[in-house]
Amino acid sequence: MRFAVVGSGGVGGYFGGRLAEAGHDVTFLARGAHLTAIRERGLRVESTEGDFIVAPAPAAEDPALVEPVDIVLLAVKTWQVKDAAARLLPMLRDDSAVLTLQNGVEAPDEAAAACGSGRVIPGVCRLMSYVAEPGLIHHAGVTPRVEFGETDGQRSKRVEALHTALDGCRGVAATISADIQTALWDKFLFIAPFSAVGAVTRSPAGVWRSVPETRALLSAAMSEVAALARCRGVNLPEGSIERTLGFTDRLPAEATASMQRDLLDGKPSELEAQTGGIVRLAARAGLSVPANAFLYAALLPAERRARGA
Repeated sequence: MRFAVVGSGGVGGYFGGRLAEAGHDVTFLARGAHLTAIRERGLRVESTEGDFIVAPAPAAEDPALVEPVDIVLLAVKTWQVKDAAARLLPMLRDDSAVLTLQNGVEAPDEAAAACGSGRVIPGVCRLMSYVAEPGLIHHAGVTPRVEFGETDGQRSKRVEALHTALDGCRGVAATISADIQTALWDKFLFIAPFSAVGAVTRSPAGVWRSVPETRALLSAAMSEVAALARCRGVNLPEGSIERTLGFTDRLPAEATASMQRDLLDGKPSELEAQTGGIVRLAARAGLSVPANAFLYAALLPAERRARGA
């Protein structure tokens, strides 16, 4: 299959790299020093699932210069989705699809508004990876998994083909979801509270998860996400909070989230899509979310400072 990866960072670089390693035709869209390094030295991936290099690695900055593809892996940050999705059209045929891989629950609708609802395949991924230096992706932990599915739950030919491609890659476990909305919220239940608590404490998981008061804050934030999901007609599996807390306990002690790292580095983060999204969606539903409201208020000054406000 022919793929384009829009946002060749920790997520896009890893999954796109694995697809290229498996023999698929993959073009990486990137910018700046990262783009230059990929063009000159290829895309390097250091992973607990095995290191590899994609070289040569076709790379571009402008989607208009890329030939139409079967699948676009849209792996930009949440605040970049609207603009990035609007720029995808030159790469899309009538039968092309866009796989969204953002944290949060609103990206599929934002992408659909820009490039057509019939083109979007909502997806969820789980891994801990980041750009260690230009041209180098470091996968630090968590078995890389990607789950995706049609909004109506049907096993279409395109999701079957995408599953065959991804599941055939070394270091990737792929699943077709019959209820992708539940999968999106199940990930949201973990990533938003985990990111916010890590950012507020300015510590990796191994430090804060063993502090009873901080753990209680995490649990409360998760409970609020579960309540919000129910208000929106999404029924998370029984025991989701306990299972997610157990997953948090099994993460490497040094584990951090990308939102946390961005905030601590003084960079714009996904705060508005994660904790801010919880507060915003809860307000629309008339639901009180005091734990997440506190986390959002505590982190908002750093976010605004990073964005020049």
